[in-house]
Amino acid sequence: MTAVATENPDNEQLYFPPAGERQLTARAVITGCIVGSVVSCTNIYIGLKIGWTFGASIISAVLAFSLFSMFQSRLSILETNIAQTAGSAAGYMSSAAGLLAPIPAMALLGYEFHWSALMLWAVSVAFLGVFFAVPLRRQVVEVDKLRFPTGTATAETILAMYGDAAEALAKARILILAGVFAGLFALSYHFFPILEKPQIHTWPVLSGISFLAVAASWGFEVYLGPSLMGAGFLIGPRVVLSLVGGAILGWGILGPLSQQMGWAPGDVMNYEDGPRGWLLWPGVALMVSEALMALVLSWKTFVNALTMPVIRNLDTEEGDTEPTHIPNSWWIGGLIAGSILTTFITYGVFSIPPYQTLIAIALSAVLSVVAVRSVGETDINPVGGMGKVTQLVFSGIAPGNMGTNLMSAGITAGGASQAGDMMQDLKTGRLLGAAPRKQFFAQLCGICFGILFAVPVYFIFTKAYPLGSDQLPAPAAMAWKAMAEVLSKGSSALPAYAVEAMIIAGIVGALISVLRLNKTIRPYVPSGLAMGIAFIVPAYYSLVMFYGLIIYLIWKALAPQQADKYNFALASGLIAGEGLMGIVNAGLTILGIG
Repeated sequence: MTAVATENPDNEQLYFPPAGERQLTARAVITGCIVGSVVSCTNIYIGLKIGWTFGASIISAVLAFSLFSMFQSRLSILETNIAQTAGSAAGYMSSAAGLLAPIPAMALLGYEFHWSALMLWAVSVAFLGVFFAVPLRRQVVEVDKLRFPTGTATAETILAMYGDAAEALAKARILILAGVFAGLFALSYHFFPILEKPQIHTWPVLSGISFLAVAASWGFEVYLGPSLMGAGFLIGPRVVLSLVGGAILGWGILGPLSQQMGWAPGDVMNYEDGPRGWLLWPGVALMVSEALMALVLSWKTFVNALTMPVIRNLDTEEGDTEPTHIPNSWWIGGLIAGSILTTFITYGVFSIPPYQTLIAIALSAVLSVVAVRSVGETDINPVGGMGKVTQLVFSGIAPGNMGTNLMSAGITAGGASQAGDMMQDLKTGRLLGAAPRKQFFAQLCGICFGILFAVPVYFIFTKAYPLGSDQLPAPAAMAWKAMAEVLSKGSSALPAYAVEAMIIAGIVGALISVLRLNKTIRPYVPSGLAMGIAFIVPAYYSLVMFYGLIIYLIWKALAPQQADKYNFALASGLIAGEGLMGIVNAGLTILGIG
């Protein structure tokens, strides 16, 4: 049967596989796990820089299909679906394991972890998310038929590849070539840093312009990172312009004002008494208030999620010759085992009493339901907002204990992240006629495989570069740490006039969420999350994504069809290439080479 992507207004099944089509095979699972693990490693690199991560579903499907097509051994459609399921699970382990927010936030507070404990923690939390998602599948996928935009796009991409294999191969070639270029450039700037940051304000022709030197001291300098430039291709004008606007407002106006007024008299990049430390607080307030207001305004999603019946998972479907659905005993047993493991790990490693861990798991289960519906309706998984809700709850349960506050929120964020990812994959499988049970196995394999790469890479980066430094600003971790500090110590620990700045930023963030309810002006409303991140990271990170956006817009104006076809592949290659070479560069730094 020839697969063709079709319009699907009712969100119904797109492909009806012939009897006996291959599905859960070792080659599909292994390929997906490897590609997803690469994405997870690059997500750690880019996530610790700007707080963003990218999914692995489509890239896993495209590369798995292309790899076997080049060797004249094409995967079946359902095998490609298994590859994207395993790849997606592995790719999200950087987020689900808390390696971008709660774990580095704990490290910033002075906590240290052994790699083995961190691996057990990551697997237990990620498994919880999968087991939370399983009983919701029938309701949100089959009954409510929620859209799950990424899951739907992945199914349509897979079908399109089987309709035009040449285009899929072309995309894979562009991705690989872009990755090689970005990797070689990243290796070059390790030995010649001037390639990454040209320091144009020191060039003879420009050295006399004092404005450029002043701007550079506040972070407005040229930075040529391929991964962030590629990110500018993907995240769109609204978010990129929000980053640039936030950088100008924070580093161009509020930062100099805080130093001039004596609120932050230290060096510009000093967290203790400089503008960077002062800007952290309004930046965090902007991010948190927008996320929490978005949750409040999504009250219908809360109501629907919390009143939604969990329809019993039947072990078989009518007419099937073999079981396809996931037995209740599997997810219930897995949930019990995962809860026990999580409880032991949090007590042994983080000294969190068992009853508090069980409260966090129960809260995580409820918020994962909300996350699943949010992903299904909007394609947005509000992991940050979910974490903040748990932080607020635990400020009353364990007042003054920042470690408990952070790691309890980490359970919620990890569960919500993996539950949302699992449901996207199950939506793809539903559209392609796949067996949920086989996707379940692929998801678990992806989690286990992804964590084998993600945790060591996290340790490599954080050993090579200090968290909070220019190399690893870790904005998400800074936000989580700041939230824990405020809930623990109160406003008296904040810099001068930081409280007032936080109140204003909080009002702005809440207002942004309200304005986004209006469909007419929604495309023009800035992203509070992006603006808040721009307050925390050096300004040149925001500028380099702007360069990427400009290049993409020029490309789209000159060759719109080509830009639409190959934008994702080119951007993914740039992100993956520098991210992987970043691991090599970190190793060279640890060894003192370069």
